[in-house]
Amino acid sequence: MTTTPRIKICGLKDSTTIEAMEGLPFHEIGFVFAPSKRQVDPETAAGLIRSAKQLKAANGEAPQTVGVFVNPDLNELEHILSKAPLDVVQLHGQETAEFSRLVKSSFPVKVWKVMSIGKDGQSAAERVSPFDGAIDALLIDTAGGGTGQTFDWQVISEYQKAAAAIQVPLYVAGGLNPGNVGELLTGNQVDGIDVSSGVETNGHKDIEKIRLFVGKVIEHEPSTR
Repeated sequence: MTTTPRIKICGLKDSTTIEAMEGLPFHEIGFVFAPSKRQVDPETAAGLIRSAKQLKAANGEAPQTVGVFVNPDLNELEHILSKAPLDVVQLHGQETAEFSRLVKSSFPVKVWKVMSIGKDGQSAAERVSPFDGAIDALLIDTAGGGTGQTFDWQVISEYQKAAAAIQVPLYVAGGLNPGNVGELLTGNQVDGIDVSSGVETNGHKDIEKIRLFVGKVIEHEPSTR
């Protein structure tokens, strides 16, 4: 039997929404440092992290804080982490396994690697195996990221096996929303799910959509495999 997947809510920009998430059984909260309409600066992020750490989320614990980066260098990470004490650095660009290892060894953070699903010709195992020992979680997303579009979910099982082979959890992102997350969970076994634009209204996080999304995940009956 599978367990209910972990839930990451990404792209938060204001403390009011974060404070309204009190009591919701989610696990991670994400802040975007890469160029984006959801981008926050380190000083703003520091305040948002303080707000997040006051929450009681899943299991009555504060959520893990995740920073989203695209092809950063170590100097950028050092500057941001000195101001915004993140728990996780999520690498969303073309970062190599070697760079991921370097981040893990340089800073007191977990490292997640995002792989975009496209037509690059490589198998999941070929893409994922070099990251053995270099990352703490794998996340697969629609190419481009933040597009609000889903990818072909038929590849999830292949990536689930590849992630299991290097003993890390698999998170799925890309176009998820309260209306389709149940379908995803019915057909696929995943360790975590990541939502951003799917819980927004007019480009802003919508606490009612966040509550609805989390509720849809929690009420979904884990399947027997």
